This record gives sequence, C-alpha cells and structure tokens, in this order.
Amino acid sequence: MMLSLADSRLPVGGHVHSGGIEQAVADGDVRSVVTLADFLRRRVETAALVAASVAAQVAGGKLSVQRAQREMDARTPSSAARQASYAQGRGMVRLAKRLYPQHDWHEHSPVSHLPVISGSVGVAAGLSPQQTALVLVYTTMSGSATAGQRLLALDPADVAVTIAELSPLCEQVAEEATTGLADLSDPIFDIYAERHARREIPLFMS
Repeated sequence: MMLSLADSRLPVGGHVHSGGIEQAVADGDVRSVVTLADFLRRRVETAALVAASVAAQVAGGKLSVQRAQREMDARTPSSAARQASYAQGRGMVRLAKRLYPQHDWHEHSPVSHLPVISGSVGVAAGLSPQQTALVLVYTTMSGSATAGQRLLALDPADVAVTIAELSPLCEQVAEEATTGLADLSDPIFDIYAERHARREIPLFMS
C-alpha cells in the first residue's frame, strides 16, 4: 500500500502540480540538477515536514480531522497554496472512497487538505504514523523533482539519482514529523505559489 500511495501514477492529480518548481524555474532560481536538488532539500525540510506532521498526527489518532484542517489552514498562509492542497485533497478523497467504501469520509467534505486526508487514508490502510508521513514527504519531493525534470529537460537519470540521494533525508524528516506538529515556515514557497497563480499560461496548476 505504501508503494501504491507513493506511485506517481496515483490518480489524485499530483502530476499537474509542481509544488512551486515552475515558478522557481521561471524566476531563474532553479536552472540545473544542482539547483533542483537544493530546492528539493529546502522543500523537504520545511513544507514537507509541516504537511507530514499533520498527516502523522491524524494517522496516530492524536489529531481530529476538523482540528487538522484548521492546523493546515494556519500553516498555509498563501491562498494559492491552500487551493492547491484542496485540489489534491479532493482527488485523494475520491480515491479513498473507491478504495475503502466501508469507511466514513464525510468529515473530508466539502474540502480537505491533502495532508489531512492522507492521514485518514493512512489509518484506513493500516499504515503507521511514520509510514504515512514518509509517503507524504516522498511524494512532496518526487512530484517537484519530476516537474523540474520536464521543465528543464534534464536527464531523467540525473533526477533519479538526486531523488535517491535525498531518500535518507526523507526518512529523517518523516521520523521527525511523528514527534508532533511542526510549524516551520519558509516564505519563499508562499511567494512562489502566489506568483504562479498570477501567471498567464502556466503549465502546472501550482
């Protein structure tokens, strides 16, 4: 189940979201494999940690869905970033209803942040909080990595190596995410999200 949830082919709409990498490329902040790796590391250590900590607390039964939604709202100051989270959350809710029809998903309507529904899916799938956090950290990183590969026409092998090299960091951050709610903020990702929302013809939704 972990492999299935971490698969880029999972139909939750993640392939149309770049996690800010499109704007970072447009701004000239990401230009190569090296700068892509720097972006991914920064994203994993901040945004992914925060999102995974909420998912882990939901998966561990330490945070209700309603409170988790409020906690994510408080940790997502950018309205564009919130909308991106809701968009992917809707995809995950739709999939969860198909995978686990015996579960009650009404708390995730009308909208749900991706980390919150991910935590509930972790419960339904029998994953531990750490496993749930790891899936979210990895997909946060790999989604931006593959988007960067396409935008910069990078060698897929180079990007695959970069993802592999960041795997220990993903595990470390996932473990940290289980210790409690994280509130580490990185304003650059909010700036990217807001600037991206104002682009005339974006290739990605975020």
